[in-house]
Amino acid sequence: MTCDRLVCANCAAPVNEGRCPVCRASRERMRQEGGLFAALSPVALVALLVLMIALAVLLQQAV
Repeated sequence: MTCDRLVCANCAAPVNEGRCPVCRASRERMRQEGGLFAALSPVALVALLVLMIALAVLLQQAV
């Protein structure tokens, strides 16, 4: 999950802007827990999936 669309309950601002200490702490926690694909946006993940499927189809046709 990304913090792009999350709204802070403390200050009612987007979490990714980090306006208050609660936002900054939540944003940092999400970055640490995220893992390998946490930094990618959902659009980038879909594009990567489409690229991998296209590559698999090309490899299948080559065999």
